Amino acid sequence: MKARALAVLLAVGMLAAGCSNMTATQQRTLSGGVIGAAGGAAIGAMAGDAGMGAAIGAGAGLLGGYIYDQHEKSKEQAYEEGYQAGRARSRSSSSSTY
Repeated sequence: MKARALAVLLAVGMLAAGCSNMTATQQRTLSGGVIGAAGGAAIGAMAGDAGMGAAIGAGAGLLGGYIYDQHEKSKEQAYEEGYQAGRARSRSSSSSTY
């Protein structure tokens, strides 16, 4: 049991260290997968098959993380478009004289 716990701890540490050069999309997708796997394993353990629960949870988490990332990107794009439109309007109104 100690060896298994050490292996899991080592894997988590390596995973966390590997995240430093990832894009925001990759980080959000991976985070969703890890959270989903943990939740799925917990639910699967109660149902009798932690491995299957972790696999299902990881898949759902990956998908959820990716969808969340796309939502965040669309919010950022809408903000940027609104900001640029406001600046353009501000420039056109400040250049007109009364």
